[in-house]
Amino acid sequence: MTQNIYDNPAFFEGYATLDRSIKGLDGAPEWAAMQTLLPELQGKSVVDLGCGYGWFCRYARGQGAAKVLGLDVSVKMLEKAQEMTTGEGIVYRREDLEQLQLEPQSVDLFYSSLALHYLENIDALFATLHQALVPGGMLVFSAEHPIYTAPMQQGWLADQTGQKSWPVNHYQQEGERISNWFADGVKKQHRKLSSWINTLIARGFVIEKLDEWGPDAQQIAQNPALDEEKERPMIFLLAARKPLI
Repeated sequence: MTQNIYDNPAFFEGYATLDRSIKGLDGAPEWAAMQTLLPELQGKSVVDLGCGYGWFCRYARGQGAAKVLGLDVSVKMLEKAQEMTTGEGIVYRREDLEQLQLEPQSVDLFYSSLALHYLENIDALFATLHQALVPGGMLVFSAEHPIYTAPMQQGWLADQTGQKSWPVNHYQQEGERISNWFADGVKKQHRKLSSWINTLIARGFVIEKLDEWGPDAQQIAQNPALDEEKERPMIFLLAARKPLI
């Protein structure tokens, strides 16, 4: 089973302090870029993989999605999502994404924000998503960038002038990485960018766009803490489609 770190009290408490937890989608600096990858949601069936607090689920419903399903392995996240959601049209369900099963050709859009890098068997998930999408359906997701996940110990290096650089040693060695972020022993998976893309292609997806996201000058001016993120990509955004035929 995928590590359920979000139910760790220390981790959950720390995660709650992030802007993306407090402000929702607008608190995620990459959200504006993610929006440009999304299809029209009116009348569509949408599934959020790793839905967290349910911010995107509520957005999709607000954009006219007919059915919205939010999936997460964390009980605490699902409880928070349910607490913050009113009205109808959204269902939240506990799922280990590595064991996910869905009805064939039942989904128009799979969306995921910063969740898929926790999964060890991404090939099986992409196979499941492809068969569950309607022809022409889309997968839009973000994940930690392989440049960010490559080193065994993630952290900036600084030279004598104070110039920061990010190590990319062990880039070619895919597999588990352990980080101490809000809690000790957080397990993530490092895979090369080519592995992400080639796995999607092997499972029948057509890549529509890849964005190695970084903050723009306006975002840095509004939030100076983002300045270091222009030095290397921390996350990537990807849009893929199931062919019509």
